[in-house]
Order: sequence, then structure tokens, then C-alpha cells
Amino acid sequence: MPSATYALFRNAIQTEQQVLCTYEGRHRELCPHIIGTNKRGEEVVLAWQFAGDSSGPLPQWRCLRLASVRFARQRAGPWHEGGSHKSEQSCVANVDLDINIDVRKRRKPTPRKGPSD
Repeated sequence: MPSATYALFRNAIQTEQQVLCTYEGRHRELCPHIIGTNKRGEEVVLAWQFAGDSSGPLPQWRCLRLASVRFARQRAGPWHEGGSHKSEQSCVANVDLDINIDVRKRRKPTPRKGPSD
């Protein structure tokens, strides 16, 4: 049975909502992209951290062990993601949900208006 934190992050992916939380003692503002478990069976999420506190420059990809996440909550706001994917992610070994595969590709495309409309 997934943890409550796992369920919150999973729902945030499905609804493309931001997550605010504390991780390793730092306030994080994230857009989660992929959730599942790592090779050790721990619940993990790959997220784009766009704001908050960090030991390095922001924005950047973060791999979070969900057992270490505190005070998580969802909020509406602009969706953020990294611009380039130079290597395959190694955070989530057993993928449960991936926004690019499971969410966005299932969404019906919105008709675009042409210049004559």
C-alpha cells in the first residue's frame, strides 16, 4: 500500500500541480514527473525543482526518497520541467507513473485555431 506522501505526489503528476514540501531540511517547490520505486524498493519521485532552498543552483532535477519528505502539499501553478534530457533517468527503477507517457499522451489534443478562424 503506497504511503500518503506517495499518493499526494502521484495525484500531483496526474493533475499537473506543483508540490511544496521540506526535504533534507530545505523548503522545496517542485513539479513531479516520474514516480515509483528505486532498486531498493523505496518510494521515490523524480521532480523538477524550480524554487525554494537548494545546495546547488536552481532549477534542477531532484530524486527524492518519499520517506524523507515532510509537510508536502499540492498547489495550482505553472508547470515547470527541464529543457534538456541528456541522459536517461536512474532515479525511478520501477516506474508507476510518468507524466510524459501516462498523462500527456492520453490527453485529447486541443484544436488550434488557424489564421482564417
